[in-house]
Amino acid sequence: MDHPAPRDAVAARAASGAAMLLPLLIGGCSGASILHPAGPIGANNRLILLDSLAIMLAIVVPTMVAILAFAWWFRAGNGKAKYRPEFVYSGRIELIVWSIPLLTILFLSGLIWIGSHELDPAKPLAEKAPLEVQVVSLDWKWLFVYPEQGIATLNRLVVPAGVPIRFRLTSASVMNSFFVPRLGSQIYTMNGMATTLHLQADKPGSYYGQSAHYSGDGFSDMNFRLQAVPVAEFTRWVAGVKAAGGLLDGRAYRVLARQSQHEPVKHWGAVQPGLFDMVVAQHLPPAPGPSQGRDGQPQISPGTAE
Repeated sequence: MDHPAPRDAVAARAASGAAMLLPLLIGGCSGASILHPAGPIGANNRLILLDSLAIMLAIVVPTMVAILAFAWWFRAGNGKAKYRPEFVYSGRIELIVWSIPLLTILFLSGLIWIGSHELDPAKPLAEKAPLEVQVVSLDWKWLFVYPEQGIATLNRLVVPAGVPIRFRLTSASVMNSFFVPRLGSQIYTMNGMATTLHLQADKPGSYYGQSAHYSGDGFSDMNFRLQAVPVAEFTRWVAGVKAAGGLLDGRAYRVLARQSQHEPVKHWGAVQPGLFDMVVAQHLPPAPGPSQGRDGQPQISPGTAE
């Protein structure tokens, strides 16, 4: 039986490794990648990521080079290399060995400190008045309420391009996470409380949004599309939703809060005033949540639905 030559085996392993890396490379270049930001927050998130990478490479690259240099210099055939079995301590080497990691930590902590304050989710983006959108994570779908326009949508978020968006977010069930990768700043939604997030889409486009926190059976399909459109088109869209009718009040919300998967996009031309605040204050009862948690443990629901 013929056996492959060593070179053929190495080539086969290299090809196999490249095949495994290919999906990662393709995924990094996909339309939902954080490396292709479409707004100011996403752009700053990417900058922090790249700056952190550069700072860490400052210690990784010299270490890799030093490994190769030491292996080459102290090879068996190099007569110039000195064997010093009595060597114990060098102040200069200790200074280099400890100063580089300390400087790396110093630079990283400074970058994180500044970035955390500059990109505070609750910090408004500009003096321009933002559009407010209220977000409720349900099992397993996303409800978006436009309080100023008096409309609501399910699993579809339409915003005007170039206009800051102020999100107020809560959960009607277990904890979840709201994330539009190309706009940046993932933020959690929690039952009984509201969080705030400011984002902006710089130009028209369709952007992938998702739940980034496991929340039960329908988690994998709990995603939506954020469509950024010109301001004039957004105004026409709001008028069209209003004209289509439909009322989202407490009764309709209770029906909507029931567990369901693969829900189609829906619109309501009118919304009961204060609906979002009623969800936060639990005047509208929490949804039941997943029937069981990790290892089959019960009692993970935030409350009991009526």
